[in-house]
Amino acid sequence: MLFSSTTFLYIFLPVVLFFNFVVFKKSRLLQNIFLLFASLFFYAWGDPRFVLIMIASIIINWAFGIWVNKKRENKAASRVIIALDVLFNLSILFVFKYLTFAGNIIDSLFGANLSLPDIALPIGISFFTFQAMSYVIDVYRQKGKVQNNLLFVGLYISFFPQLIAGPIVRYETIADEIENRKETVNDFFDGFARFIVGLSKKVLLANSFAVLADKTFDLAKNGDPISVSFSWLGAVAYTLQIFFDFSGYSDMAIGLGRMFGFHFLENFNYPYISTSISEFWRRWHISLGSWFRDYLYFPLGGSRVSRGRNIFNLFVVWSLTGLWHGANYTFIVWGMMYFVLIAIEKLTGFDKMQGRVIKVFRWLYTILFVMLGWVVFRAETIGDALFYIKSMFGLNGNEFTDGMFAGFFVQNFILLAIGVLLCTPVFKLLKKKTSSSNVAGFVSAGALMVLFVLSVSSLVSNSYNPFIYFNF
Repeated sequence: MLFSSTTFLYIFLPVVLFFNFVVFKKSRLLQNIFLLFASLFFYAWGDPRFVLIMIASIIINWAFGIWVNKKRENKAASRVIIALDVLFNLSILFVFKYLTFAGNIIDSLFGANLSLPDIALPIGISFFTFQAMSYVIDVYRQKGKVQNNLLFVGLYISFFPQLIAGPIVRYETIADEIENRKETVNDFFDGFARFIVGLSKKVLLANSFAVLADKTFDLAKNGDPISVSFSWLGAVAYTLQIFFDFSGYSDMAIGLGRMFGFHFLENFNYPYISTSISEFWRRWHISLGSWFRDYLYFPLGGSRVSRGRNIFNLFVVWSLTGLWHGANYTFIVWGMMYFVLIAIEKLTGFDKMQGRVIKVFRWLYTILFVMLGWVVFRAETIGDALFYIKSMFGLNGNEFTDGMFAGFFVQNFILLAIGVLLCTPVFKLLKKKTSSSNVAGFVSAGALMVLFVLSVSSLVSNSYNPFIYFNF
């Protein structure tokens, strides 16, 4: 079930709100139990078999949390417990996400002719697995009180707002709110407003950009010649699509969480205004970047080691970041591209160079490589990615422009302009300056109502609603 679906908007969400705030209003325990089972139902909607994997993950990580808490004074024993927990969680990921990929590599290298089953990928498995691991590790680090109640651990791991596409919520962020949260009218309506913003990003912008991006990438995949200008237009469209899709889902998750009294951390901070690759990854998918930083990069030694070891640490982090996104060579290459660029920035100090002209150059360099990275990310094979990138630079013998570019550009010009503008904090600054104005408040409320009506109307009239997160 997707947030951007009529089933969620018309049935699931109203029912959950009614039972949480009316039927179980006077009992926090009953609210939590209800939200847990509602979340499991939400996840089971697509394929009921996969909910068993989540339930197993909840039970075993709950047990590991209690175990490591009891053995915290024994450092050797607690480290063994953490190692076993990590092994368990990564084994789940490997079996469902990487086993077939690894088997194909072995076949190609050794001709082993392995007979591998066709294993379906549970949606969001990377998100809830990383979240489950962080719970046990945080208990070990004393960054969150151990939860003896299995149902509450289950709610933390499976809570439906952040279940499918994040953000990856740390246990310490909501540990107290599981039992002691305070729902307020302001939080509810602020959360609903945030949900509407995210829904409109996904439905009105991301889905529209997807049509243009799919057209160019499908042509390139089939080996059809596409002009330089049309290939760049498609790359821009996908760059906007993935931002508004992913940040839109994060907005909806944060908004839904707030409606129920949970306060998740921000996951995006205008990443496309970054003036270095390092800054881009401090602004893009913040919860994933901070997860790898705190649970992998820092334990490896971070940057407080020799230069050579620091480069190795970066290599490990970005190799696994690429693989986290999917079992495909394209994701590995994508991760390695960021490793090389960030390593160069750290070695040269490029990301700290100052000056207005230099900052403009740094932004151009950053957005160029981000866009080229999204081409690799979007392509199904390395060959497809290379063909597309060569088309962008006229290396396929393709013409500079054509009628297809002109038609699609004119048709989507206003939408593209809106998308580019919304990638900057212009409206955020405007809202801050006018926050004390009653007129601005009425205009904002009216705009939200219009966005909600347009989004719902688009969902009803248009069946094209792509879901980027199947790989994750």
